[in-house]
Amino acid sequence: KTLDTYTILFVYLDMKNKYIVGDNLDILKSIDFEYDFCYIDPPYNTGRDLGDFGDKFESMSSFIDFLKPRFEAIHSKLNNNGNLIVHIDPIASHYIKVCLDEIFGIKNYKNEIILTTSSLMKSTKKLMRSHDVLLVYSKNSTKATYNQQYTPHDLSDNNIKYLEDSIGKYTTSPAHYSPSNVIVRPNLRYEWNGHTHQWWVSKEKMQKLHDDGRLRYNKEGIPRIKRYLHETKGIPFKDVWTDISSLQPKEKLDYATQKPIKLLERLLDLYTNKNDLCLDIFAGSGTLGRACLEKNRNFTLIDINPKGEETFNGSISNTIYKINLN
Repeated sequence: KTLDTYTILFVYLDMKNKYIVGDNLDILKSIDFEYDFCYIDPPYNTGRDLGDFGDKFESMSSFIDFLKPRFEAIHSKLNNNGNLIVHIDPIASHYIKVCLDEIFGIKNYKNEIILTTSSLMKSTKKLMRSHDVLLVYSKNSTKATYNQQYTPHDLSDNNIKYLEDSIGKYTTSPAHYSPSNVIVRPNLRYEWNGHTHQWWVSKEKMQKLHDDGRLRYNKEGIPRIKRYLHETKGIPFKDVWTDISSLQPKEKLDYATQKPIKLLERLLDLYTNKNDLCLDIFAGSGTLGRACLEKNRNFTLIDINPKGEETFNGSISNTIYKINLN
């Protein structure tokens, strides 16, 4: 092996599962290997002194000027499977999206995830803010890691009407596409059971569904397709998340703007695989690192504040995390 290979291997091992204190841009420029995933919770430009760090810039323009070279450095360090998640508030999210569109490309924009939060800022002159924004970008939209996640069916929810036959419990979905004049699909437009519509499936597929007892007809004879619960993994996640509560007392650390570990674990489930290498350049209390240890991922954490490293090291001093670090 060449000296360069050994040098890169040494740097990789030295960066793996480490919290590094220093300027994140300088550190990123010195790293010679690629990451599978990056999550950042940068300053929001709120104008406040949060104790652990200042969150004030002269203008939105200077704020974006601060973030842009860091976004560019992150883009250069992600591999083709990699994803970036930027956690920000609704005030700055639109400016940041324009910047990320320029760097990553609009085609590599994946989602805007709305995360409901507990609002502590009361207002009598406008609606109270109750959500954060997570912008999701991939390095390469066709190769990016994505693992669909599901919410289990809630059989106790009285707002959902579950039906049942000899095969099992099911829900139904429309078999025909109502606004068929908007998106015309002539190959899916035909007569079925006395009704001519643009259907979601071909006539051959409709016949098979009928023969297999997979259609439920209303009194007019219009079919709906049965979706059996035991044949599905659950309800696919959507882009509004209301089920991740604020920090619980048992996970609260002495660090401003700490995020719930459940949020980071969900992001790792969606956008990474086991043993992937993950990055956070505004690491703070190191929530991403703790989530990686729980989910068998590797990490590099970077922050300019030494208190962040101290807080993180104190939070992983228990036996479980020590085992995962070995």
